[in-house]
Amino acid sequence: MAATVTVENLNPKVLKCEYAVRGEIVIHAQHLQQQLQTQPGSLPFDEILYCNIGNPQSLGQQPVTFFREVLALCDHPFLLEKEETKALFSADGISRAQQILATIPGRATGAYSHSQGIKGLRDAIAAGIASRDGFPANADDIFVTDGASPGVHMMMQLLIRNENDGILCPIPQYPLYSASIALHGGTLVPYYLDEKTGWGLEISDLKKQLEDARSKGIDVRALVVINPGNPTGQVLAEDNQCDIVRFCKNEGLVLLADEVYQENIYVDDKKFNSFKKIARSIGYGEDDLPLVSFQSVSKGYYGECGKRGGYMEITGFSAPVREQIYKIASVNLCSNITGQILASLVMNPPKVGDESYAAYKAERDGILQSLARRAKALEDAFNNLEGISCNKAEGAMYLFPQIHLPQKAIEAAKAAKKAPDAFYALRLLESTGIVVVPGSGFGQVPGTWHIRCTILPQEDKIPAVITRFKAFHEAFMAEYRH
Repeated sequence: MAATVTVENLNPKVLKCEYAVRGEIVIHAQHLQQQLQTQPGSLPFDEILYCNIGNPQSLGQQPVTFFREVLALCDHPFLLEKEETKALFSADGISRAQQILATIPGRATGAYSHSQGIKGLRDAIAAGIASRDGFPANADDIFVTDGASPGVHMMMQLLIRNENDGILCPIPQYPLYSASIALHGGTLVPYYLDEKTGWGLEISDLKKQLEDARSKGIDVRALVVINPGNPTGQVLAEDNQCDIVRFCKNEGLVLLADEVYQENIYVDDKKFNSFKKIARSIGYGEDDLPLVSFQSVSKGYYGECGKRGGYMEITGFSAPVREQIYKIASVNLCSNITGQILASLVMNPPKVGDESYAAYKAERDGILQSLARRAKALEDAFNNLEGISCNKAEGAMYLFPQIHLPQKAIEAAKAAKKAPDAFYALRLLESTGIVVVPGSGFGQVPGTWHIRCTILPQEDKIPAVITRFKAFHEAFMAEYRH
């Protein structure tokens, strides 16, 4: 009897879905890593450097002490009764854990919570949003999620009815969006960021793409904006954000604001403004614009990817629609409690005057300043190489350099049945152990080729990364030059 499940009879939406950040090149890197373990010295490098994904702690970033203290005490409240705990933990870490446990029924971090998240933690998140933006926030608008990704999936599930429903997405984009749209059976409507203007977002291009999609019978439901940008690292200017908000209002679009890199700003002339703050500051109230903003504990200076914490704040939806969102959330029961606690801590870290504040501030500033230096070092290194141009990393955790490949390399890639940037990334991996993601996994202007590289290797390893990359690139260009 033939196999009952084959690739041919799987859900076509799953087959269509792609996620380059953990795609072919990463799978190959994992095989090479196993080879290094079983046959040391068999490759031209001694370690794999994963620059493919924003996963700071996997590359040596240390967790923030205060956050981990509170988590430890919440998960093992028995410690709060021990006298020696006062010597091991900060006083405000202890009091914060006590406050949090008081909001958790039965102090049980191993129990299910309300499907939107524990009310006391949502109150803390709302207070953090209000203090960040200067406009009120409401705990009832907060859905705590396992990282930002499940929130994105929930909104796609809600908005996409069939392939005639479109979502406007930036190109290049973080492939979570293209994957989620494909999985839920919708249509990605691309708008191109302008590399020449530092990955600028042009309203005229948005309008053109929207009209083009509508002329083909696509009902465009929402606009995705990633700010600071992933993979492109730009930070939107305030007036540009105002234009985007007005555009969504005028065109009847839901604004899906991916704001997970809000702490990661590396230039003095830019600052993060949430889209909700922008909308409220130009006079749009709750009923004027459906807006969903996503935040995560995986990025920023905290980098707690494995804890899977995050939230979405939902404003501007009617009560019946919110009931449906709640229903989707309740199908998943609840997000994990550790992530919920962390999300509340990230939005309410120690304040001036708290015992932990000085140590917390030193850790936070140390991480962010180091990331800024790493971004600059890699950006300069890319721009000093023949055939590579790289925009400034204003924020986020990535650089997205354009690689101007010789024709001979493009033909060799075609012969190997690979996209030219995937061919380049594979050769880079096999020569140096450095893992990057080809730009074709994010989308790019046809005929251009890019790679996305994180700025996350430890600072003392950056010179070695640059040296290895430079030697590889020069040899590659020499090999394929006419």
